[in-house]
Amino acid sequence: MQHAVGSPLPPPHQPGQGPTTGWSPAGQHSGPHHPGPAPVPPPPPAPGFAPTPPPHAVPRHAPDTTGHVQLPPGGPVPMPSAPPATASPDPTSTTLAVLLIGPAGAGKTSVAKYWADHRRVPTAHISLDDVREWVRSGFADPQSGWNDHSEAQYRLARRTCGFAARNFLANGISCILDDAVFPDRPVVGLGGWKRHVGPGLLPVVLLPGLEIVLERNAERSGNRRLTDEEVARIHGRMAGWYGSGLPIIDNSQMDVQQTAQVLNDVLARSIASPPNW
Repeated sequence: MQHAVGSPLPPPHQPGQGPTTGWSPAGQHSGPHHPGPAPVPPPPPAPGFAPTPPPHAVPRHAPDTTGHVQLPPGGPVPMPSAPPATASPDPTSTTLAVLLIGPAGAGKTSVAKYWADHRRVPTAHISLDDVREWVRSGFADPQSGWNDHSEAQYRLARRTCGFAARNFLANGISCILDDAVFPDRPVVGLGGWKRHVGPGLLPVVLLPGLEIVLERNAERSGNRRLTDEEVARIHGRMAGWYGSGLPIIDNSQMDVQQTAQVLNDVLARSIASPPNW
């Protein structure tokens, strides 16, 4: 591509070279220099209006400016420290990272929201299903079949949830995450959550009876509602958590508030003696 003679292109910008220190057209022109007309001074301000100060005269940070709070970076969540032998753990006032596991219809989201709402310390609820559905165009719905696309979006959502949890925890905000983690599926298992959040993540399984899960699933709508066959299949696979060493809550006969209270009891035991997973 050719350029007109007498219109040289400016060289690439380099650090430390601005308009006053780098290239200038006058310095590159080889012909005689003809000064232009004298600059015209700006008109005086109209009565009642204060002149606008030049940009360099405005202080960069006003004393009452917000939005410059330094946030600690997120890191792997460590194991919660056990309380002294003379004291019992209080999960309601401890900064925690909790993973609530269960099949569709177990009540994970309802319990997680209630538990987060009624804590005595700041607490966030992070739902993997919600984060997965941030993808609108091109959403790979697992109900249409588990494939490379749905697995990739699941992995991305889990990593995003883990990143958010680590940042919340680093800034003193507890987290409860919920996900349908299968014990027989390493690809979508606990290893990814432990890797993305940290060893201090406390997993708890919510596993009511099949008839309860079917009733709750029937109340759902949209792509959150599964077929009875799919619900039964997922529930059967979740039974593999028995004997895993993870705490399991059968909330078949409990409402949301009662389940949250039992969750606190389970977490108190997990803080005192973290599960090996």
